[in-house]
Amino acid sequence: MEFKLKTPYIELIKLLKVCGIADSGAEAKSMVEDEMVMVNGETELRKRYKVRSKDRIEANGLVINVV
Repeated sequence: MEFKLKTPYIELIKLLKVCGIADSGAEAKSMVEDEMVMVNGETELRKRYKVRSKDRIEANGLVINVV
């Protein structure tokens, strides 16, 4: 899936919610805390990580390419 960024960045948990990978902010936070989210091939533990253009997010078997 491709996500078009309209601002300089979006927080990781917000991206998971906007893309429908998490149903709520609480679920998105749990996914990050449980090491279920990877950013650019590495496990990301920061819930407020600033996702920027060209980042690749993997969660629940889905891939989000940020453009």
